[in-house]
Amino acid sequence: MSEKTNIVPAPQHGTNFISAIPEGDTRTRQVCAECGFINYENPKIVVGSVCHWGERILMCRRAINPRRGHWTLPAGFLELHETTTAGAAREAWEEACARIEIETLLAVYTVPRISQVQLMYRARLLTDEISAGPESLDARLFEFDEIPWSDIAFPSVHWALHQFQESRHLDSFAAYTNPPGETGDF
Repeated sequence: MSEKTNIVPAPQHGTNFISAIPEGDTRTRQVCAECGFINYENPKIVVGSVCHWGERILMCRRAINPRRGHWTLPAGFLELHETTTAGAAREAWEEACARIEIETLLAVYTVPRISQVQLMYRARLLTDEISAGPESLDARLFEFDEIPWSDIAFPSVHWALHQFQESRHLDSFAAYTNPPGETGDF
């Protein structure tokens, strides 16, 4: 390995975890019966962007499951020690070899069934040179009416595309959320 890496040993806890409500808490958690360590499980944060080049929008065809072969926006899990905007820019690079400039927060979605919070940004492509990254089968720029709507991977992609279209010419707006009654389940 050519890069210097810091290896930090994982905290040592017993193997006897029990479901319990810790003192001062109101929820059942996994607690180590030997040392009292509380294993908090929290939602995953997904970051991504609706990237535009003029009137065209960047879409990626997924090379991985879930929803392999379907179209999505460049997005993925936030990494440790990463800002949400840096994560969105990284995902655009990883999935479409796209360099972007974040313009503003577009939406915050919640998908309770899979414990996700999704932060979607509005972003401008710095060049129209794109290509499929390792997690994509294809990367293309589409006019809004050319988007392969019947082949969209996730409900939140539909939401973000429509909310982007609604706000694309606005200088400021309140960040969107899940459409009324929508939970992101598919």
